[in-house]
Amino acid sequence: MFVGTVMRKIKSRTWKKQRYFRLQEDCMTIWYKSKKAGNKYSISVGDVEAVREGHQSEVLLSIADEFPPDRCFTLVFRGRRGNLDLVAESAAEAQSWIKGIRKLIDNLENMGQREKLDQWICDWFKKADKNRDGQMNFKEVRNLLKMMNVDMNEHHALRLFTMADKSQSGTLEDDEFVLFYKMLTQREDVLRVFQEYSSDGQKLMLQDLKDFLREEQLHEDGVQQYALKLIERYEPSDTAKMLQAMTFDGFLMYLSSSEGSIFNPNMVDLYQDMTQPLCHYFISSSHNTYLLEDQIRGHSSVEGYIRALKRGCRCVEVDCWDGPNGEPIVYHGHTFTSKIFFKDVVTVLGNYAFKASQYPVILSIENHCSVEQQKVMAQHLTQILGDKLLKSPLDGKIPIGLPSPEDLKGKILLKGKKICGLENCMNGVVDDPLMGEKSKQRLSKELSDCVVYCKSVHFSSFKHSQIHSKFYEISSFTESKARKHIREAEFVLHNARQLSRVYPSGLRTDSSNFNPQDMWNAGCQIVALNFQTAGVEMDLNDGLFSQNGHCGYILKPTFMRNTDERFDPENPQNRDGYKPLSLSVQVISGQQLPKVNIKEGSIIDPLVRVEIHGVPLDQAKQETRYIDNNGFNPVWHDTLQFTIHVPELALVRFVVEDYDKTSKNDFVGQFTLPFICIQPGYRHIHLLSKDGTSIPPSSLFVHVRITKLM
Repeated sequence: MFVGTVMRKIKSRTWKKQRYFRLQEDCMTIWYKSKKAGNKYSISVGDVEAVREGHQSEVLLSIADEFPPDRCFTLVFRGRRGNLDLVAESAAEAQSWIKGIRKLIDNLENMGQREKLDQWICDWFKKADKNRDGQMNFKEVRNLLKMMNVDMNEHHALRLFTMADKSQSGTLEDDEFVLFYKMLTQREDVLRVFQEYSSDGQKLMLQDLKDFLREEQLHEDGVQQYALKLIERYEPSDTAKMLQAMTFDGFLMYLSSSEGSIFNPNMVDLYQDMTQPLCHYFISSSHNTYLLEDQIRGHSSVEGYIRALKRGCRCVEVDCWDGPNGEPIVYHGHTFTSKIFFKDVVTVLGNYAFKASQYPVILSIENHCSVEQQKVMAQHLTQILGDKLLKSPLDGKIPIGLPSPEDLKGKILLKGKKICGLENCMNGVVDDPLMGEKSKQRLSKELSDCVVYCKSVHFSSFKHSQIHSKFYEISSFTESKARKHIREAEFVLHNARQLSRVYPSGLRTDSSNFNPQDMWNAGCQIVALNFQTAGVEMDLNDGLFSQNGHCGYILKPTFMRNTDERFDPENPQNRDGYKPLSLSVQVISGQQLPKVNIKEGSIIDPLVRVEIHGVPLDQAKQETRYIDNNGFNPVWHDTLQFTIHVPELALVRFVVEDYDKTSKNDFVGQFTLPFICIQPGYRHIHLLSKDGTSIPPSSLFVHVRITKLM
């Protein structure tokens, strides 16, 4: 890999061009260039999520007759970036790159915090060392400061440079640059907290650390044991460990870790009861899963399903139409979107459904096929999915309620029209597929039989549903219809009994999204969003489902599951057990915020906005002031206050923007989490990009307090 290899980059059956690939000395970057143009491009190993071997992409499948699978592989990138399909000159060469990149990804994922920071410093050194002589002169240092989002006057920059230049050579070498970086990144904000609790100003003795954990982080049980664990885990000095003490370096390491994060680590893993009926959970759901772009000319791809399922999505959608040679196809009907085969979607579903989560996947079918091709669909589902496809009630008896996610582990459920009721089907009574509510579209018995717990029915009214609906029936609502019903308190009760699906308006041809929070407030379980479109709506979706092991199921609050209670999201103060809370967030500082403007010398003016998303009474947002020309280590010390009436439904979104007085502020980074997952005290918030991928080491440092109001 260091020597370099010529491989073919494949974009389509007709676009196959040779490129020269080589791993850089840092083992973190792969660059490649075209033979003719000589243009260089680079790939960061940190951006690569996985390496797929063989013909595991539509592009490579299209050239399967030309290149054998043992020479082909695909680099899958994080976020919404397109894959890179490659063909090596030999199978051995392909294997060396596949194994090599996987090893590099493993090394990166297993790096400790200190190693990651060292790597980050090393990356900056290489960026600044323009003449690649392993040294940095003062001019290179000034350029580095601009790249790092720091606006520092020349006198101060020269003072730091001179202090770091221990050899007095007029340049900084490896160790001197690390010293320069440490002076540049001195965390006065954290040092102040450290010294407040340190008896001697140099270290935290065990009692000092226990006091900090009790008074600031609000730890109550087993504080001594927890303090000792933190010293063992984060303290770099063996001498301090022997004294059962923590130095400033150890303290900063702890606060920068997952345990010092705003997100409670106990709620990252699976912690909820998974034995409740399906309708008692919010379910991570995708709309038009096959689309990677807009809904008019967008590209349809099985990649959409792979990406959604790997993000923990548990309800995916297929729009099925009659295709050539008797094979059903999937695309956005009556548009110019490209087409894919239904059987390829089912194959991907079988391969990826349970990689991120073992809990059930619902396949929502929009069926526009003839009876003949419906039979083919049923055949593909049965043959490809095998035992994964649920084709009958779990215990073989007529059920009296929906099973739980736990009961349905490893199962794929079909949501679609059904010829008869579940009871009649099990008793052998089959309705005429041309009669009653199904008269508009003929159904094949084979496809109908694949539908068990998710029978699609038209919604008439809440009164009609209360009298006539069965627990296994599910209605779909456009966002506008759902919004009308939200005003009716019966919607919450309806959703305590059976499933509802809400999907974006057909007018959203750009694949934009509606605010899912309004639908969750009414207890709607399957709130389907366009996963391919980044923005606040997907941030909220990612935020809600970031808890409970990313399993795609979140248990609804008790007051939304109990049919004896009448929860009205418009008037939350009327419910039993109403206990509002006060949230106080002091935004202290920011660290290494990314540049948003690639223009040379441009430095951001950051501000932080804290948004509360929840019931209407809780919807609120407040901002800090903006800091001029400092994206590297801005300090605010601004306190924002909120009242939370329904903490169980609230999400908190932290957004950093680059202030612009003449136009719309530019997005810098964000982090969204459920209110109930917040850890109080001094916490770091590790920011995410617009795509939802991490952007280390960018973070915010905050102090959080939550108190009862009643």
